[in-house]
Amino acid sequence: MATTPFSGLQTAMSRSCIPSSQRSSVMAISGKSMVGSWNKLASVCHVSSVQPFQRVFTSSTIKFERIVTKAMSDSSQKSLVSGLPIDLKGKRAFIAGVADDNGYGWAIAKSLAAAGAQILVGTWVPALNIFESSLRRGKFDESRVLPDGSLMEITKVYPLDAVFDNPEDVPEDIKTNKRYAGSSKWTVQVYMQSVKEDFGTIDILVHSLANGPEVTKPLLETSRNGYLAALSASSYSYVSLLKHFLPIMNPGGSSISLTYIASEKIIPGYGGGMSSAKAALESDTRVLAFEAGRKRKIRVNTISAGPLRSRAAKAIGFIDMMIDYSIANAPLQKELSADEVGNSAAFLASPLASAITGTVLYVDNGLNAMGVGVDSPVFKDLDIPKDQH
Repeated sequence: MATTPFSGLQTAMSRSCIPSSQRSSVMAISGKSMVGSWNKLASVCHVSSVQPFQRVFTSSTIKFERIVTKAMSDSSQKSLVSGLPIDLKGKRAFIAGVADDNGYGWAIAKSLAAAGAQILVGTWVPALNIFESSLRRGKFDESRVLPDGSLMEITKVYPLDAVFDNPEDVPEDIKTNKRYAGSSKWTVQVYMQSVKEDFGTIDILVHSLANGPEVTKPLLETSRNGYLAALSASSYSYVSLLKHFLPIMNPGGSSISLTYIASEKIIPGYGGGMSSAKAALESDTRVLAFEAGRKRKIRVNTISAGPLRSRAAKAIGFIDMMIDYSIANAPLQKELSADEVGNSAAFLASPLASAITGTVLYVDNGLNAMGVGVDSPVFKDLDIPKDQH
């Protein structure tokens, strides 16, 4: 998989603040490119949190007067620095849907941790024991390495099945299923109460959940139960999570979900109602942005991520084909890295995105902008530029 370079903001800060003799150790760890360690860079450069500011102009005839705000006057007392840090120190993030170390949920957790956030995760109940065992045994240690050389700390792992809101919603066959044995407090409402009792509040809520039991079936062959199951697990689960967590989210917080271009374009093979579920998720993002914004000043966005060779994606059966198609046809001819999605989530969760809500952010090397596949024989005689690197 292609590595991910530091973002422009991170690179600018590292160049101006870190001696050249030390850059290589910061920029490359364990042979992987990872999220920039804003905490370490901030300490090296003596960077304080960047406060939002406004420029207010008043009109009198054709004269404009610049009003200096408190944030601007305060900043004038500090030394100038280059770059804008993504600083999430003191913030608590909850990521629902982390069960291994190679999906987007894990990458988002790492990016938020690198920016200073405390990490809580929710893991599907049948996968909980394997995930926690892998963490204890150090199986994920290489993937946990942050840019400053430390390991990402997961403060607590909670069991979660977001298909069920309350214990009374759970059917008997699930209650007695041996895969759920030994776990409790995993329905959404009870689970949120556990987080509240343990930590009081959170600042960031991430929904990285999707499941379609009939995803390999064409829509015309999808059963009613299969279709509704896809919507329940992949879209309503987000509505439920935000509904229950909203009262314990600190005002100014951020909520993020993950979607896919099949919500608006035809992707043959992505069936079972999953395209419908992603379309619903994007529509819900806009409505939830209004409602959560008005109620508690919470921003709600979704990331439309390109194809990734995660374990979940491999279950669909054609992920390699989609990655090859993207590399051949996207404006940026490279394989998408999970870290790039993680970095984008960290940006959306940060004060730098304080005015962004109700948005679908495409992180797919630009494939969403294409109207045709340029690798088609139809275009063989056109002089279409190709990446020379």
